[in-house]
Amino acid sequence: MSIQLGKLCSRIVEQHFGEVVRIVADDLFASIARPLSQIVRSTGLTKSEVCKSLAILIKFGLAGFNPNKARTGYEYRLHYDRVVMILRYPRYMHLIQTKFDHESAVLMEELLRCGSQSASYIIVKSMSNVDVKNQNTLSLLREKFTMLAQGHYIIRAPEPKACADNSDLMELCYDNANPFAMPELDLRILTELHEGKPVKAPDEGITWVVNVERFHVDFRDSIMVTAIERMIDANAGEAMKYLLQLMDERTNSWEAVSNPIALVDMRQRCEKKSANTEMLRYLDQYFSVMESYEFLSKFDGKGGGQFTVNMKKIFEQLTWTCIENIIVEKYGSKAARIFRVIRMKRYVEQEDIQKEAMVPAKEAKQLTYKLMEENFLQIQTFRKPGGGNAGAPKSFFLFYINQTQIVAMLLEICYKALYNSMTRSTHDKTVNKRLIEKSQRLDSIVETMKERGESEAYINEILETLTPPEQEILKKVKLRVKSLYSAEIGIDETIFILKLYQEYQNK
Repeated sequence: MSIQLGKLCSRIVEQHFGEVVRIVADDLFASIARPLSQIVRSTGLTKSEVCKSLAILIKFGLAGFNPNKARTGYEYRLHYDRVVMILRYPRYMHLIQTKFDHESAVLMEELLRCGSQSASYIIVKSMSNVDVKNQNTLSLLREKFTMLAQGHYIIRAPEPKACADNSDLMELCYDNANPFAMPELDLRILTELHEGKPVKAPDEGITWVVNVERFHVDFRDSIMVTAIERMIDANAGEAMKYLLQLMDERTNSWEAVSNPIALVDMRQRCEKKSANTEMLRYLDQYFSVMESYEFLSKFDGKGGGQFTVNMKKIFEQLTWTCIENIIVEKYGSKAARIFRVIRMKRYVEQEDIQKEAMVPAKEAKQLTYKLMEENFLQIQTFRKPGGGNAGAPKSFFLFYINQTQIVAMLLEICYKALYNSMTRSTHDKTVNKRLIEKSQRLDSIVETMKERGESEAYINEILETLTPPEQEILKKVKLRVKSLYSAEIGIDETIFILKLYQEYQNK
């Protein structure tokens, strides 16, 4: 936890849930875990306000609770990683829209908006957002919801159960052996619910949440496929895609090293799924090249060769690439060359850096100490003890790189950049709120007029109520907000890679 992460979480919670919930979230962030009475006392809010705020945070998976050590009450804690994941909701939506269809995306959007909810409620509520409505729409939405559950993109929420040693206290746990099993949903009852009739939902008490782990597996695989495409070619990327599918079937999703996969099995999978003859013809060579890049490791020679996917090494390399790209953007290619030399040599003296990097001595010193000042490099001092009249002990100063420390620093920078971007975007919207609302009202009026079949001249006359200076300001604001939003997506992708590196390093 850090100051920058705390400020970012505070901003996200305030934007989505309001000021009162933000105060409670800030209080939880400042501590590891707190009981209800202490939260009420430290926030200055009423007990009712704190309870409602905690209920909202728990409903959206942003906070959790556990019985305290004395088993006399509960302690609440904030899941700050889940708070930052709110910024990924548009990416979740885009993935579902791309992989499935519009109806599935509508269901996912409704579930993200609710946090956790029953399947029948989500299906009935999604009816109003579907483009085409007919007598088969409810059946279609039920089928799409089932597909999302089968694809593990949604999962049953843990159910509250009485603690074994104290029946008065509850804790959340997965009691169902299959958390992706769909309950029986009668279409007749769903129709009656949609019509507003007072009937009992068939799945009352069974709530669903978004399974972010599944989305992150897809994001991770997409990063690896894209990396292989850039390093080799599109055929190699396609081969990696099928290899990751086999890995997903045979290995736990977040293992650092996959179980062995035979080249014969890989060839059979490619023959079934792909019509790319060039990729099939040179599959052996593609595997050899990927092995040379350390994306694969040869495990055995059986079955034409067995290979493992080493996730830990892959994301270590991708993180190195990410760090080098940041150095190139901030300090130039010569600084990146120096960084690369130190990375390869591990421990290097100043004189050796300028020789190996082929950079003039003065410039090499300036860039080296600039990188050290910005914590991209560390320095280690070695002293050679002098004896007798040998004079003062001689010291050696060696530069080296601590990748773990750099990743932690870059995460801090990313959190700060995200916070600044969101703050600036909110400021622009607030300052130009009147103008934005005026534009939205005009757009709504023009849309209504077009539906009524009004003349173009009359419509243009209405549009002219927005003066040219106002149009220019509005255009600049929209462009800036759009640019900031694009920057937020790029920063979040960097955070995702860096967090994956940390996760795999801890295994």
